[in-house]
Amino acid sequence: MKQSTFLKLSLLFLSLFFSSLQAKDKYLDNHSCNECHEKIYEEYKSSAHSHSYFSNSLHRQIADKVSKEKYSCATCHMPMADNIKALISGEARPNKNNKTHTDGVSCFFCHTVAYVKTAHKFNINTKARQAKGYKPTLYGRLDNPDESDKHSSVSNPVYAQKVCMGCHSHKLNDNNTTIFRAMDEKQNSVSCINCHMPEVAGGAEKMDKRARGHHASHKFLGIHDKEFRKTGMDINITAVETKLTVTLKNKMTHPLIVQPARVKFLKIQISRAGKVIWKNYEKEPSEDKQGYFAYSFTQEDKKVIIPAHSTSSTVNNVEAESSKALKYDVPALQKGDKVSVALYVQLAKSDCAKVIDLKETDLAKPQLMKETELIIK
Repeated sequence: MKQSTFLKLSLLFLSLFFSSLQAKDKYLDNHSCNECHEKIYEEYKSSAHSHSYFSNSLHRQIADKVSKEKYSCATCHMPMADNIKALISGEARPNKNNKTHTDGVSCFFCHTVAYVKTAHKFNINTKARQAKGYKPTLYGRLDNPDESDKHSSVSNPVYAQKVCMGCHSHKLNDNNTTIFRAMDEKQNSVSCINCHMPEVAGGAEKMDKRARGHHASHKFLGIHDKEFRKTGMDINITAVETKLTVTLKNKMTHPLIVQPARVKFLKIQISRAGKVIWKNYEKEPSEDKQGYFAYSFTQEDKKVIIPAHSTSSTVNNVEAESSKALKYDVPALQKGDKVSVALYVQLAKSDCAKVIDLKETDLAKPQLMKETELIIK
């Protein structure tokens, strides 16, 4: 081989080598995970985590109602943004041509959280520093994880402790008003994972080299899943003469109502010979104050719907792993009367939908969570 040819090939090799190192410094977008984790990627794409500012219309309209300049929600809703500080300060806006913006709560983000710091207003996710020129290190819960040409893999205890609490714990606004609360400091992520990421068939990798045969589902099952939302609450009915008691048992490790835009409410009816003789509200579920579970916000004693600048908040709730008995005065019950109780959720409560002029009516449409009935004997 001539020296000039050898030199050209050497330079070409070095160029490709350093190009590959630079490529490994780049952000690993969600789709790049599909090559090895096909099943997990499919699950993830159906989850709320995969939705971004551009694909979640409810979130986008609320965020824009708060401010059309600053996107402070980026901390949790666009955590891998390559210009996150500029988004929060208002120096930049979400860009649909930027993968770190459109990937939502990305695979790369969740698997590079090294530590979660507990803070007053909201918890802080500390990202693992990645060495330049080397493939990134991704964290998880697997023992003896497989290596990949795209990344190194390490089992990190934070994934059984606090990883979910970086975003799913609590949020206070600048007036120290609680606008979101799901978990307290004593909890860890194991309860979240066991419930929302159950073990399903199939290895974590397409090849399943270690023949694990199962993996944690990345659908992140939640309120959007018809069957899953039945599992969190039990409803018990007791009725004696003119007294009706509906007892709600929250089996979840977080309160019944968490999101400030949502509402969960009871629809209770008593029927006699096929005709409704009593119900807990006439037109709006909010008429029944005890059976309407939602946040309420005020700003200097004036009711507001969007909580970003509120000065106080209250919430009617059923706390984690607790029960709540609701008592009603009803017409004297007779043998054969049917008492039906249904628990519904609205992903966008009616007053919120009006304020943001929400066009997607399905989000404001009540969706059944659970129902039961009692026949008086």
